[in-house]
Amino acid sequence: MAGSFEYEYDVFVSFCEEDTRTSFAGHLFAAFDRKKIRAYRGEEGGPELLKEIETSNIAVVVFSKNYATSHLCLDELVKIMDCKRLFNQRVIPVFYDVSPSEVRKQKGNLAEALLNGPEDKVNSWKVALTDAANLAGLHLKPYRRCVRSSKTLKSHKSGV
Repeated sequence: MAGSFEYEYDVFVSFCEEDTRTSFAGHLFAAFDRKKIRAYRGEEGGPELLKEIETSNIAVVVFSKNYATSHLCLDELVKIMDCKRLFNQRVIPVFYDVSPSEVRKQKGNLAEALLNGPEDKVNSWKVALTDAANLAGLHLKPYRRCVRSSKTLKSHKSGV
């Protein structure tokens, strides 16, 4: 991936549709579009998907509560971490409403999801989760709008 190699995508984004499609991931893709950044959204499985990971300059992994419930997401993560190791691909983890520690130690929903995985893949998923959680990344809480009640607003305005 050095020299005059032309990447097909600037960024490959791995995310759980259920958790982040209409929130964080949706906003991320909109920002990429505004800046003319070629982003692959990881919507299809199969060998084509693995090629898209290989031909992306950067991989962004958006860990969320249900990320590990998708075997496709976990397979993407294994491929992403392989590309990091083999081709020095840049990987940016985003911890969206989960802590890096939960991902690193496979706690909570992550642990439960791994119990349902095929035995031949679970170990590689665990290694990829741990390795990705050890990378420098972003730890975000979902945005929750703060709304004051009308009673609070009235007393605030009147100086009471």
